Amino acid sequence: MRSIPRRKKKTRKYRGSRLHGYGLQRQHRRSGRGGGFGKAGGHKHFWTWYTAYWPDYFGRGRRGMKRPRAVVREVKGINVGELESRLHELEGMGAVARGEDGTIEVDLTKTPYGKVLGRGELKTPMVVKAARFTEKAVSKIEAAGGKAVPVEGVGE
Repeated sequence: MRSIPRRKKKTRKYRGSRLHGYGLQRQHRRSGRGGGFGKAGGHKHFWTWYTAYWPDYFGRGRRGMKRPRAVVREVKGINVGELESRLHELEGMGAVARGEDGTIEVDLTKTPYGKVLGRGELKTPMVVKAARFTEKAVSKIEAAGGKAVPVEGVGE
């Protein structure tokens, strides 16, 4: 019968060394140094470890509070540069009114957009009504010859 080669046990190699290459006296014991077997101490001496590295284990952990969805209001924004390119789409929502003198009036209170943001360029002059505007958006709308009209009470 052939024997299978096996790695010799560390205990044979380190006989007489007392600590078997594991450093200080208390290192590499069974449950004595680690604070217990398995998940022992999760509600006691390992509480901070659980809240830091496994916050979902008991619930919230160190994450603070989460506001209820009923209270949180999400404000959807549209960029100034998108107003021209999405004019046809906004017309379909009934938010665009064209005057006889060629003025374009965009009423964003009839759309899901609550805020006008400042990215992009605006070439056509238009009157934009919305709940909120950024400073950059107002300056770009006015630079194109249009007007930014904040509407009170809608989307607030």
